[in-house]
Amino acid sequence: MHCPANSPGIVFIEVVMKTYKTPQAIAYYTFIDILMFVILLVCLVPFLYIIAASLSSSEAIVNGEVFIVPRGVNIEAYRQIFSYPNFFRAYGNTIFYTVFGTLIALVMMILFAYPLSKNWLKGNKFFMKLVVFSMFFSGGMIPNYLLVSNLHLANTRWAILIPFCINQFNLILLINFFKSIPQDIEEAAIIDGLNYGGVLVRIVLPLSGAGIATIALYTAVFFWNDWFNSLIYLKSSQFPVMLFLRNIVNGTTMLGGDAGSAGSADKGTLSLSIKSAVILVSTLPIILIYPFVQRFFVKGVLVGSVKG
Repeated sequence: MHCPANSPGIVFIEVVMKTYKTPQAIAYYTFIDILMFVILLVCLVPFLYIIAASLSSSEAIVNGEVFIVPRGVNIEAYRQIFSYPNFFRAYGNTIFYTVFGTLIALVMMILFAYPLSKNWLKGNKFFMKLVVFSMFFSGGMIPNYLLVSNLHLANTRWAILIPFCINQFNLILLINFFKSIPQDIEEAAIIDGLNYGGVLVRIVLPLSGAGIATIALYTAVFFWNDWFNSLIYLKSSQFPVMLFLRNIVNGTTMLGGDAGSAGSADKGTLSLSIKSAVILVSTLPIILIYPFVQRFFVKGVLVGSVKG
């Protein structure tokens, strides 16, 4: 297929190419590339250091030889973490809270967000103001604990899954994402015989993959990283791995002893190795999930935050 030399498409491409070849454009994009590379290093170097410190020998850490490459590879820190009693049970608890907490949160927020995305429903503005108000003001820790206790949820897994399943910020993102779906599509489905439940399941949810994936990621990260609420509401056999590893870190911090005592340097470096290993063990699984939802993430956040 031959395009005329003066066609609008060819002219547009020529204008764009000339624009990008100007000295100002080259300088601008070179600056952007350098800036992004620096930001990448700022994010990547600490992570590489943590990996190197967790795998390096005590002598290399004491001598300051460790930066981003392990020296004298040693897996003692990981062996010590994995040898702790109940470590794998705590990891199983975290997976349970993350998976089922995310599923429950998605169901609850979808059922909450879809009606609030309809401005014509009576009470819509009142409940939206209630959501925004509760995002900035809460009852506090003691009233929340009394509420959970009076509902007989304390010392049960439901104390983590139910009270924290709805996050106001995530809810507002989802509401705005639902609002971005053209109303004509829903009206056509209703004319064809679907009720609002059918419209939600067959029309809205399939078109909201980006928004739901974004909310799922935010929620999963919360449940994976949470340890404080578990400390308050759960018994030791129900602790997630974050709280379990926190207790390990607090224990290794005490290993340092006095600065002048014999062997304190080795204990201090062992503490650093264990802390580094704890960071990797606790964060790496949730980081590995991100690439699978990254393609939805930007679209979900932008669409959910544009419309009010």
